[in-house]
Amino acid sequence: MKHRILVLGAGYAGTYVAGNLARRLSPADTEIHVVNAEPEFVERLRLHQIAAGQEIEPQKLADVFAGTGIRLHLARVTSVDPERQVVAVAGADGGAELGYDTLLYALGSHGDDHGVPGVAEHAFDVAARPSALRLRERLDGLGEGGNVLVVGDGLTGIETATEIAESRPGLSVTLVARGELGARLSAGARGHLRRACDRLGITVLEHTSVEAVEATRVRCADGTALVSDATVWTAGFAVSPIAAAAGLAVTGNGRILVDRTMRSLSHPNVYAAGDSVHAIGDHGLPLPMSCATAGYTGMQAIKAIVGRLTGGKIGHVRLDYLGNHISLGRQDGILQPVDHEGRAKPKHWGGRKAARLKEAILRTARWTNSHPTFGLPTHKRHLAAAPEVSAADAVPYAPDAPAGRAVA
Repeated sequence: MKHRILVLGAGYAGTYVAGNLARRLSPADTEIHVVNAEPEFVERLRLHQIAAGQEIEPQKLADVFAGTGIRLHLARVTSVDPERQVVAVAGADGGAELGYDTLLYALGSHGDDHGVPGVAEHAFDVAARPSALRLRERLDGLGEGGNVLVVGDGLTGIETATEIAESRPGLSVTLVARGELGARLSAGARGHLRRACDRLGITVLEHTSVEAVEATRVRCADGTALVSDATVWTAGFAVSPIAAAAGLAVTGNGRILVDRTMRSLSHPNVYAAGDSVHAIGDHGLPLPMSCATAGYTGMQAIKAIVGRLTGGKIGHVRLDYLGNHISLGRQDGILQPVDHEGRAKPKHWGGRKAARLKEAILRTARWTNSHPTFGLPTHKRHLAAAPEVSAADAVPYAPDAPAGRAVA
């Protein structure tokens, strides 16, 4: 019987891992299945562009995986049973169970409302393509003079506010920041960001906490009310509770605890990559939810899965976080390098060159995910006799590694 590898999620991490495994492992003794709720690969890093009104052609996953031997299941994961080694899914044809021998969990993340009343009912987000399209439809209906309120001053909030302001100059855009705008950037990058907001006519409200979202306004903790025709919630991301409900070892916020090879600390035939994994970078801090993290953790999971299944050596991928690439519309941007502790370095690059570099990165990521097996070794490796494994085999990170902070 063939060894069944099941990949949950076809985002940046899941698509990359599935394609690599298909090219490296022989189809004579392995079969690879991918489960994803949507039929398209979602370029999450471009969803703010879609919301602003730009047309980004979606990539059909059926086309992405064509000719790879990967079996695609368009369904939503409802639960994981690691003891029975099955995953329950719900699709257009009803519910089903998919069995696995090796599981790669890459379900990603979604917007986090932090329990703020009214967010689910009244706010928009750019965490998924359907929600970005709903926001675009709302913006289309506002006409000139509408008020758009973007809550959250992380990278998503900054990129969303500047993209909307540039693409729709007739709208009044306000960016609500809990602390100082661009607090994690260098002084020079913060100055560049402020000048960009001024140029685009964005009103910035710093040190402002939102305590409720209503249909036509936002109520702040200091008692003020901000009029809003469209409130965009970009105040962080959270992961699905599925991993925790399955009994996998997770952090307090539900991200899967893994060893240095991205293997679950509690279930040795389960691996995780992307936003769903709590991975400690080589700087001793948790890697942030990002496309770069999806790449690093995905590469490490590939090496571990291939190595263990074929009896080969398991190589280590460097788990680095080098910096942030921030788009400020289509013609401006910021490249902010960080040091080994995740702190912004004094030097930054801004302007059109930074914007072009960000665009080049996005185009490369899109092409790579459109050709998941391109350029990989053509030699298909056969599986070795499966060794007995247990959770005790997992190698945790050094116990004295600092918990640290994410640098996203």
